[in-house]
Amino acid sequence: MADLTVRVGNVQFANPVIAASGTFGFGREMRVFQDLSRIGGICSKGLTLLPRAGNATPRVAETASGMLNSVGLQNPGLQSFLANELSFMAALGCRIIINIAGNDHEEYLEMCRQLDATSIDAIELNLSCPNVREGCMLIGSNPQMIEKLVAAARQVTRKPLWAKLTPNVTSIADMARAAESGGADAVVLINTLLGMAIDRKLRRPLLRNNTGGLSGPAIKPIALRMVAETYRAIGIPIVGVGGIMDGNDVLEFMIAGAAAVEIGTASLVRPTACQDIIREIETIMELDGVSEVSQYTGTLALWNG
Repeated sequence: MADLTVRVGNVQFANPVIAASGTFGFGREMRVFQDLSRIGGICSKGLTLLPRAGNATPRVAETASGMLNSVGLQNPGLQSFLANELSFMAALGCRIIINIAGNDHEEYLEMCRQLDATSIDAIELNLSCPNVREGCMLIGSNPQMIEKLVAAARQVTRKPLWAKLTPNVTSIADMARAAESGGADAVVLINTLLGMAIDRKLRRPLLRNNTGGLSGPAIKPIALRMVAETYRAIGIPIVGVGGIMDGNDVLEFMIAGAAAVEIGTASLVRPTACQDIIREIETIMELDGVSEVSQYTGTLALWNG
């Protein structure tokens, strides 16, 4: 049988398929469609210290080969999550990563402190959400701020720290190096690209927030390029994300340098996407004559000249 196990730092996953933050909630709805113990892991809906109502509607719009969202980190807040959702997620039988976002460094650090006492497998620092006015992308577009925040978080938690990075920067490799210097155990890239859709008749943006994050197949080539660039710039693992719709996409990301991947928009289009993709990976491995999926990682041979 094909060996699908992968490692991201010190955390081993049964397979490289992780449900991405913001597209899977806390797993309650998706367990109706699949056995969640069969996927590698779930990255939670982005959490903030206090509850957030998110942005005004409309906040989702379909685009060519993708979608825009400006949900704005709607979530119940950390205390509600700890009281009502964590035990449910812990019983699902897969790895649990908690995505957190803050308006400032202290909010990130307080969430890290509280999550350190739980059974979760890793903390994903959201340094990349384009749909909020404070924190997140403002931090994630500045390498000095990234390094400072990650280093401070490293002091308050023993949990593995993943830094989720924004593609809306001049050099993604510089941002990844800053996260590594701060003590991150892995980087996650890419988050959504800032975009806009327009209603011609109203002559207004489709989204009430005017702009939103573009995801889906449209961003896959950009994500692959950034993963490949970053793999050659850092020594810590990469979790690839951006437009992954099938098993072939997963293996392309791994060849580019990803140790594992996160599946986002695909789950919104097809709720069984994660389990379907795992089966597709097994089929492709058999065709390729590959016994261990980790053998794909970092095998990209660039053309010279």
